[in-house]
Amino acid sequence: MARITGTYQIGGTRDEQVRAFVPHMLPPAKPPLVLDGDLERLHRDAVAAMGRLAVAGRMVPSAQWFLYGFVRKEALVSSQIEGTQATFQDVVTFEATRRSARPADVEEVCNYVEALTYARAQLASPKGLPLCSRLLSQAHARLMRGVRGADKQPGKIRTSQNWIGGSRPGNARFVPPPPERVADLLSDLDRWLHAGTHALPPLVRAGLAHVQFETIHPFLDGNGRIGRLLIALLVEQWGLMDQPLLYLSLAFKRHRAHYYERLAAVRTTGDWEGWTTFFLTCVIEAAEDGVQAATRIVALLNEDRRRVLDHAMTTVAVLRLFELLPEHPMMTMALATEQLKVNKVTAMRAIQALESAKILHEITGKARDRMYAYRKYLAVLSEDTEALES
Repeated sequence: MARITGTYQIGGTRDEQVRAFVPHMLPPAKPPLVLDGDLERLHRDAVAAMGRLAVAGRMVPSAQWFLYGFVRKEALVSSQIEGTQATFQDVVTFEATRRSARPADVEEVCNYVEALTYARAQLASPKGLPLCSRLLSQAHARLMRGVRGADKQPGKIRTSQNWIGGSRPGNARFVPPPPERVADLLSDLDRWLHAGTHALPPLVRAGLAHVQFETIHPFLDGNGRIGRLLIALLVEQWGLMDQPLLYLSLAFKRHRAHYYERLAAVRTTGDWEGWTTFFLTCVIEAAEDGVQAATRIVALLNEDRRRVLDHAMTTVAVLRLFELLPEHPMMTMALATEQLKVNKVTAMRAIQALESAKILHEITGKARDRMYAYRKYLAVLSEDTEALES
């Protein structure tokens, strides 16, 4: 027997009927979602995988190295799910030079990084906002600033009907709640997130919150990215990991069709169990991805550091520049001069030393305005980040 997870509010015009879905409050009820059997074992495996990822994260000498790559990879892949065609190299090249062959797409990814960074700073500050719809609205304003969808009320809860699939609400694949219901539904979600007692563990609740947010679809654009950002924020806010290293967009991208099927099944048949199974499986996959990336990054940096130390051209400036590469894997002379706080001659010699040691590779082929890539490091971070076919 299917679980009823919401009601339909009928509206529209005389010529066309619109059935907008209004979800019930969380948690799932009649019957309640219960972790037992295979689902309980899957949850235990997911928590264990996150533990391994936390240990891997502590292996990296600088947490900022790891966060730099993981946050940008999440921003890129989450944006790719929505149609962005930028690549990882596009993003880091833009950060180094402020130039890009795909400026609009790259700006979307950079906005995601800014939105996530802002939200995390708010949660970390004693005077910052708690994790709530108001904070998500402020993150949304940063996400949509100056990019596609900037004309669709960034940071504002929608006041008109939206829809998914089709050309209008009347022939859409899914119609979210009517605008007059959205504020109350978000308030219900906020109260559930901050309730003192729960029957379900926090990792499962993070998955439920994502579905509820996507079903409410409170903005005219950008809901998918904010909904995936919500998962990362909840994992950190609820102390599931001591560093924000778990990002699920890559797993969702790999299983994109199944992702949308599981969301739809919650709304049509109340299959929260199917969604939770999918979600926990993606958590395990994402954690394993992170462990492999961390292990390879640590091995690569240790090997390359030894190569730099053994090189005849190595100076203090060369070592300092090498240590900057994990956060600046695309390097220019101007950037090296700025970061090292040295003159141009010293910066150029440091770059040339890393190029001689086969750490950096010049990629423009130009005599001026040259750019140098830490290719092996970028290769680890950019795996599986090819843009989806449009």
